[in-house]
Amino acid sequence: MRSHLRQVLLQEALLPEPFNDDDRRQALMAFAQEHGLVNADALERFRLSHVLSHGALAFLMELPIRLQRHCERLYRVKAEARFLERKQQLDVVIYSLLRLEDEGLAKELYFQLQDGEANFSDLAALHAQGHERSTRGIVGPVPLTQAHPLLVERLRTAPVGEVQEPFLIDRWWVLFRLESLTAASFDEAMARQMSQELFDQWLEQGVQARLDALRPLLLPADPQPQP
Repeated sequence: MRSHLRQVLLQEALLPEPFNDDDRRQALMAFAQEHGLVNADALERFRLSHVLSHGALAFLMELPIRLQRHCERLYRVKAEARFLERKQQLDVVIYSLLRLEDEGLAKELYFQLQDGEANFSDLAALHAQGHERSTRGIVGPVPLTQAHPLLVERLRTAPVGEVQEPFLIDRWWVLFRLESLTAASFDEAMARQMSQELFDQWLEQGVQARLDALRPLLLPADPQPQP
């Protein structure tokens, strides 16, 4: 039901957006390139394999352009305010990480790194006990706030390129080195992202409102007490 209502609301919001023949040609070319569809027969096979009506396929192809225009028209003016609210969550970080359960080993590896006796990637591949072992210690680029809150605090203030002393997070002794921290900026790409987020927020609220309105009709009535 939620998926169906989302699709209904998408169509109600986006179908009124102006759309001409040039737009349709552009949408078709972009869709065919994205899905590797080389001719009309390939497009038809795609439609049949996904059990789409011709109208549903057309809407799917036109969706990116319609959505971009809708967000630009209604939400672009609110995008910068949204960005300022979310800025700290949008900063992007790359760091080296090594987690261990043994405090003594963590301190030993820290001194090896400080003295230049080993490099971070080799030690992470040999000793890390978290998922970073498979990436030789490298994490990112990822949003800064994706990390544990205690690590986020230290990443914000750590000098780039300096291994930090081990500290405890839950059961892990953590060593890290900040590789780069890129502060989010409000450019055109960010404006589009914020506009899209505002539309997604409106869409989810709309779906929930319709679900709430339908719920009394879908739930069975309370049984009447027997005399």
